[in-house]
Amino acid sequence: MLTVAGLVPFTTIDFPGLLAAVLFLRGCPLKCPFCHNYALQTDGTETEISPDDIHTFLVERRDRLDGIVLSGGEPLKHNDIIKLAQEIKAMGYQVGLHTSGVYPDRLKAMLPVLDWVGLDIKAPWHKYDLLTGRTHMDGPVRESLDILLKSGIAMETRTTADPRFLTKDDILTIGKTLASQGVQDYVLQHYRTFDGDANPPDESAIQCFFKDQVLQDTLHALFPRFAVR
Repeated sequence: MLTVAGLVPFTTIDFPGLLAAVLFLRGCPLKCPFCHNYALQTDGTETEISPDDIHTFLVERRDRLDGIVLSGGEPLKHNDIIKLAQEIKAMGYQVGLHTSGVYPDRLKAMLPVLDWVGLDIKAPWHKYDLLTGRTHMDGPVRESLDILLKSGIAMETRTTADPRFLTKDDILTIGKTLASQGVQDYVLQHYRTFDGDANPPDESAIQCFFKDQVLQDTLHALFPRFAVR
């Protein structure tokens, strides 16, 4: 069952270049230790925001918003995500997707209704098991990346720089790997502590990635569009 667990009614950063809202869907197969939305990892039987309320919101905001982003959790975990995306598209919105890339077949099926995708790249491929809490997840993510690059759809790749699990060399490895495959947009995201974070890194460790000018300059040189968030 597709469960909408949260709604951000207005954002200027989650769908580049557009005024948008974000629907957060419950459930994710990964167990990333740095997940800011860890409360959405588990499936729920309750509908936290009713379909009627979602429909009313979408109708009322049509003249004020350009797009709707489907996020989570992992939105592609749900079989009926394509139907929801089609309904949003039919109302005149552009449709964006935040995904970990672990459901490449479902991603490919959704391409006709998508206008933009934000693809999380958690780690260098050899560290994917550690960063996702699951085994053999790098293969599906590589496939999703290839699907998106071949599709020509607007996309952004991004990595959350958690110093407990990633090093500067890891970030460089990710950057060089993505650039070699033709990725144009890369975002390096600050790790942000949250309620329930049992062992958060200190701020100086978090900032080490962002105060390293050599690292920043290298990433700027690798990608036509590089940003810090």
